Amino acid sequence: MPIFEYKAYVAGGGTTTGVIDADTAREARTRLRRDNVLVSEIHEVKGGRRTRVDAKDGSKPAAKSAFVEKLKSLRSVDTTPTGANQEIVAAATRQMGTMLGAGIPLTECLRALIEQSENRRAETVFRELRERVSQGLSLADALAEHPGWFTELYVNMVRAGQATGNLDVVFTRLADYMSAQRKLRRRVVAALTYPAIMLGIGTIVVSILMAFVVPKITSMLIDQGKTLPGPTRVLVVVSDVFKNYWWLGLLAIAAVSFVIERIYHRSANGRLFFDRLLLRVPVIGDLLRKQAIARFTHTLSTLLASGVPVVNSLEITRNVVGNRVIADATEFVRSKIVEGTDIATPLKATNVFPPTVGYMIAVGEQSGEVEQMLQRIGTAYDEEIQVTTERLTSVLEPIMIVVLACVVGYIVISIVLPILKVGQI
Repeated sequence: MPIFEYKAYVAGGGTTTGVIDADTAREARTRLRRDNVLVSEIHEVKGGRRTRVDAKDGSKPAAKSAFVEKLKSLRSVDTTPTGANQEIVAAATRQMGTMLGAGIPLTECLRALIEQSENRRAETVFRELRERVSQGLSLADALAEHPGWFTELYVNMVRAGQATGNLDVVFTRLADYMSAQRKLRRRVVAALTYPAIMLGIGTIVVSILMAFVVPKITSMLIDQGKTLPGPTRVLVVVSDVFKNYWWLGLLAIAAVSFVIERIYHRSANGRLFFDRLLLRVPVIGDLLRKQAIARFTHTLSTLLASGVPVVNSLEITRNVVGNRVIADATEFVRSKIVEGTDIATPLKATNVFPPTVGYMIAVGEQSGEVEQMLQRIGTAYDEEIQVTTERLTSVLEPIMIVVLACVVGYIVISIVLPILKVGQI
C-alpha cells in the first residue's frame, strides 16, 4: 500500500504534518477530511523520497520521458548508510530484538517502531517495511530495498535469522555488534581528536604571527638600516613567502587532496598503495591494523553465529574491514575455502594477520567453536586498541607541544636578537 506524506490545516487554524498509508492520494485526503484535517499538500513517498502528486485530484503527473525518470530514480536512491541512519537503526534493532523475544508478532513490532519514531524519514521507512511484510515479502528482502538504511551485513544476518527461526537472537546480536563498532570508532576518534585540535590551533597561531606580527616588527628593524642576525633574515624570508604566496600553499594542498581522492577512491591499485602505506606508519599503522582485525573478527563471528554460510560471511566481512590490504587477504581466504580448505591455513599464508590470530582460529576449528574464538580475538584486540590509543595520545601530545614551542621560540628569538643588538649599540 502506498505511503503519503502530507501537510494540512487542523481545527483552530493550526498546521500539522504527518504520514498516512492509503491506496491513492484521493483516499488519503478523504480519510484525513473525516478527521477534520484539511490537506494542503500531499506527496507519495517511495524509498524515503517524495513523489509529486497533483494538488487537485491526487493523481501523479505524467512522466516526461523514460530516460529522465530513470535518471531521477537513480539519483534518489540512498546507497550508503549515513551516521544518522545508523544511529536510528541501532536503536530500532535493539527494540526489535526485545519485542520479538517477548513473543510480539513482527508486524506489531514494526508498528511500534512507526508510532515511536521521531524522525520522519525513519517513520516512512518503517511504514514501508511493515507494508511489504504484510504483503508477504520476507523482512530481509524488504530491508534490502533500503540500502541507505540497512547494510548488506544487516540484511544477510536477518535473512539467516529468518531461515533458522532465531530472528530475535539475531536482532540482539546485531544490536550488540553495532554498539561495539560505535564504541570502537569513538575510541579511535577520541584518541586522534586532541592532537588534531592542538595541530589546528598551533597552525592558526603560527599563521597569525607570520602573516601579521612578524612583518610589522621586521619592517621596523629593516628601516633602521642595521645588519640583521642570520635567524632574523631567515625569518624575514619565510614571512615574506608566507605573506605573499600563501595561496600557493592552499592550491598545493587542494591539488594533492584531489589527486589522492582520485587515486584512492577510483583506483583499486591506488587504494591498495595508500592502505599499505598507512599500515607502515609508526604507531598509527599499528592502531589501524588492530582496528581492521578487530572489525574482521567481530563481523565474521557475528555472521557465523547467526547462521550465515562461511563463504558469504567472508564476502560481507571483506567489504566492512575498512582497509584494502585486509580486504584482499579476506578475499584470498574466501577463495581458498571455496576450494575446500579450512579458515586458519590460508589466513596464516596471507602474512597480514598476526600469527596468534591464525593459531587461535585453528584451535577454534578443531574444537568446533570458531565463533567463540573469533569473538575472544576481537575482544582482545579491542583492549589492545584502547591501550594503543592511550599510548598514541601520550606520545603525540608532548611531541606536538615541543614542536610548537620550538617554532614559536624561534620566532621570538629571531625578533629579540636584533632588538638586543640595537640596545647594546
